[in-house]
Amino acid sequence: MRNHNLENYNFSGDAGVKSPSFLVLLFSVLLFFVVLFFSISAGSIGFHPVQTFKIIVNSLFGTGDISNIPENNITIIMNIRLPRAILAAMVGAALSLSGAVMQGLLKNPLADGSTLGITSGGTLGAILAIALNTNIPFIPGIGIVVMSIIFSFLSLVLILFLSYKIDYHLSTQTIILMGIIFTMLINSINSLIVALSGEGLKQVIFWTMGSFSGRGWSHVCLMLPLFIIATVILLALSRELDAFSLGEEQARYIGVSTKRVKLLILIMVSVLVGASVAVSGTIGFVGLVIPHITRFITGPGHKKLLPFSVLSGASFLMAADLLSRTIISPAELPIGVVTSLIGALIFIYIFYKKSRKGF
Repeated sequence: MRNHNLENYNFSGDAGVKSPSFLVLLFSVLLFFVVLFFSISAGSIGFHPVQTFKIIVNSLFGTGDISNIPENNITIIMNIRLPRAILAAMVGAALSLSGAVMQGLLKNPLADGSTLGITSGGTLGAILAIALNTNIPFIPGIGIVVMSIIFSFLSLVLILFLSYKIDYHLSTQTIILMGIIFTMLINSINSLIVALSGEGLKQVIFWTMGSFSGRGWSHVCLMLPLFIIATVILLALSRELDAFSLGEEQARYIGVSTKRVKLLILIMVSVLVGASVAVSGTIGFVGLVIPHITRFITGPGHKKLLPFSVLSGASFLMAADLLSRTIISPAELPIGVVTSLIGALIFIYIFYKKSRKGF
């Protein structure tokens, strides 16, 4: 008798889709570090790649002479630009990975944190935490992160529950429509809270458009453990996500505990999106567009799609953040504006190309 076990199945994706070679992977890694270096090197004090290289080498290995570099430049590079670039990379990777996972789980090419209302829910949680001054002893700022994650998870569960009640088959149109309606509702509530909270929360208006301004090592430390845990778990579920592409019933048939896996995925996605919202505000289109671009390279198999989405999302958001703080320097654009503009144009093109072939 045949043993119907997940390990016996080889999910290679669509026939004819060429798997990315080692050179493509190497290029993605190199691109990540190049964008990271440029993000650290460029800013309001100008572009100083040589100084940046010397400072980083000295900080990592304790070698090299940096005595001729102004102390102010060292502080800016190590305590302002570096943590900001690392945070942008983590948020970009988290949003892109979340989008790729949700698109695979729901078999929905339009699924991501913003279209499903998860981001708006996390924003509501963060704003409530600020308005109510929610704090947890000994860990500054963790109250906002916790509230954002909880509201992200509750929002996702509520949207899927309502969509299921309306449409048993959970069609793409129903889920996206519920996500849009929910997002509009939550945005109205967010605006109401800000309006009723006086001048103290008016700064949140800028934050809801997404920004890494003023973020430092404390924000990196807040997000890093959550990012690592959630990312490792989701990457480990790549075969289960491939099984879901065959249909939930078939996934159960080959040994996937569908309820447990779905719950674990929903929790981990909520952790990534909620933590991202808590440290950077609302940043749209990353989780929607980047997985689509990555899928062109890797094919639909999640074993390659998910890690490539992590690298691509990190590089994209670091580049977008660099653009947001240099394009009108010394002023700064909200990064959500930059990602929405770039992402919308890219997605219109992708949607046009796919609509001619059919999703």
